[in-house]
Amino acid sequence: MYEYGLVFIEVVFGFFDLFVMAKVLGKTQIRQLTAFDFISALLLGELVGNALYDEQIGLIHMAFAIGTWGGLMYGTEFITQRFKGSRALLEGKPAMIINKGKLDREAMKKNKLDMNQFQHLLRLKNVFSLKDVEYAILENDGTVSVLEKTRAQAPTRKDLKLQDEKVYLPITLINDGEVIKDNLAEINRDEAWLKEQIKQHNVKSIKEIFYAEYQEEEPLHIQLM
Repeated sequence: MYEYGLVFIEVVFGFFDLFVMAKVLGKTQIRQLTAFDFISALLLGELVGNALYDEQIGLIHMAFAIGTWGGLMYGTEFITQRFKGSRALLEGKPAMIINKGKLDREAMKKNKLDMNQFQHLLRLKNVFSLKDVEYAILENDGTVSVLEKTRAQAPTRKDLKLQDEKVYLPITLINDGEVIKDNLAEINRDEAWLKEQIKQHNVKSIKEIFYAEYQEEEPLHIQLM
């Protein structure tokens, strides 16, 4: 019974210690969780978890570990608030992935972002076609902020059939210079048809294309390397 009581006390103590630290660090630590913050949370949880089940570690040791880690986190926040030049190093900085409708391949490489991941992030913003995007920014917390093109800028949307309410979703045909054959077969087309389409855009080779998107009754949307 003594052991259970000790574990109970340590759990309660750890809970309130973490609660106080979360209050001190502020709400932005929860909402704007960067990669560094995520790793810090895992390590802090590991420290508390090990302390709970290690008989040689008491409340003082737990308080010291949480206090030290909390102090380092608070110090990091203080530095980034006080010295603006340190923010890029400690927190990272947003990256422009689409600028004026054009994909920045180098920015994607630098941020270890592939096309499938990027399309997933856009779909979370209810954006299903890259040609509808004017600007897209990869934020520090891994989310994407999107500014869509206005109706005057965007291509005519023939994909929405108001009479039968049928919507044609875009399909990726070329990704990083490679043809996605399964998607090509899904629209009942072959590579000969695809090569003919890219010739109409004055593109000689599929290897020159970073991304190509097909949508029913719309011209092929192409982004070059």
